[in-house]
Amino acid sequence: MKKILIFSTAYFPLIGGAEVAVKEITDRLGEDFYFDLICARIKKELLPQEKFGRITVYRVGWGLGKIDKFLLPWQGARLAAKLHQEKNYSAIWAIMASFGGLAALFFKKKHQSVPYLLTLQEGDTPEHIHSRARFLGKYFAQIFQLASQITAISLYLKDFALRYGAKCPIEIVPNGVDLDLFSVELNALELQSLKEKIKKGPEDKLVIHTGRLTKKNALDDIILALKYLPQNIRFLSLGDGPDLKELKELAVKIGVEKRVIFLEQVSHKEMVKYLKVSDVFVRPSLSEGLGNSFLEAMAAGLPIIGTEVGGIPDFLINKKTGLFCEVANPKDLADKISLLLVDEKLRQELILSGQQLVAEKYEWHKITKQMEAIFNKLIV
Repeated sequence: MKKILIFSTAYFPLIGGAEVAVKEITDRLGEDFYFDLICARIKKELLPQEKFGRITVYRVGWGLGKIDKFLLPWQGARLAAKLHQEKNYSAIWAIMASFGGLAALFFKKKHQSVPYLLTLQEGDTPEHIHSRARFLGKYFAQIFQLASQITAISLYLKDFALRYGAKCPIEIVPNGVDLDLFSVELNALELQSLKEKIKKGPEDKLVIHTGRLTKKNALDDIILALKYLPQNIRFLSLGDGPDLKELKELAVKIGVEKRVIFLEQVSHKEMVKYLKVSDVFVRPSLSEGLGNSFLEAMAAGLPIIGTEVGGIPDFLINKKTGLFCEVANPKDLADKISLLLVDEKLRQELILSGQQLVAEKYEWHKITKQMEAIFNKLIV
């Protein structure tokens, strides 16, 4: 039995790309793998211990938000040492060079014979990452330098690891997409009912974004782009986050509030339906580790628009699998949206190429095989 202890700053039901990746991979790995996970509790309503899929989750802290994150390195490493005495882990796996990664580092320093895998999923801006590095001091670089193996979801993050002095092998293992879910054909009546629910008329066109409402995803640029677009083009946002109030106020300020729909985060099963009734997926990111939401939209059959930042160029080839827009330029974004709604030939070419790329490179079973080979190499 290969026993893996995972360190992550957060985990389900708090969901981001990293959390989804961990669950998708662990659910698919063979029965000879066993997983525990240590993370910060963050919210009081979350249990100190529970099971998600094949992972037993241990949460440390008191449900005090950021305080729990800051204490995770010490509390998490202490709990890990106790669990290791009982279970004798074959390897540890840190998700991102953050508070969970620091807990893994503290454990590794006292248990040097245990292989240590670091997975980089960071989507933060360089400024945010540098501020974290300053806060963690010398330990931040050591998260990379003491790793036995690193996986990165993009070339951008591989370079990031090298800049901080990584000496171990680094392999690109991107996040994936559940093709059975996102490429499924849905019932026409069900889709029509959803169009009526969001009041999408026959002449309306829907620009969609899925994901967190944060500065790095630049949803303000999507709202500002509506000023340059016809009245029948509307914007649908699926997700929650700290910028919701500010974004709603912006829509009112520029007079497009009736063309903007904010819905809270929905399940992936429901998300597929909204993607299927939309016309273009847009995220004019300021930074991006890779961008799961792009891949899901591509699998669902939508043309995508993104910026040439972070890991996005790994899958977005301009005018082949999507369109690039300029960073922080709502007018340019509006022009790219217009192009995809007018040029049907280009639109269909992007959709087909995007679906082919996702099927060939970003399917979860293929990603899991890569991770299984890495674990088998680490655990001798």
